[in-house]
Amino acid sequence: MKVQILILMLVSLMTAGYAAAVEKTPQQQKMASCNQHASSQALKGDARKDFMSECLRKDSKISDMTPQQVKMKTCNTQAAEKTLKGDERKAFMSSCLKKS
Repeated sequence: MKVQILILMLVSLMTAGYAAAVEKTPQQQKMASCNQHASSQALKGDARKDFMSECLRKDSKISDMTPQQVKMKTCNTQAAEKTLKGDERKAFMSSCLKKS
């Protein structure tokens, strides 16, 4: 009987340790979210590195955005960098947002 109780206690402790190891910290959750956003935009190289750096900042709201919102923000920033206006901006935004 004592052996059975001891085995049951050991199994419980091992299960509790496994559950604690599986739960992600807030930083790990943010990293996963940023990584997912970067992957959804097919970012590579320096563009991915810059995006991840911005996303992982403490005050960044990017990790709370949906992938579509992140894509919109990225396209909007690119259009602003190119100083596009009017129809040129509309055409650029349309093509940018359609890219997968």
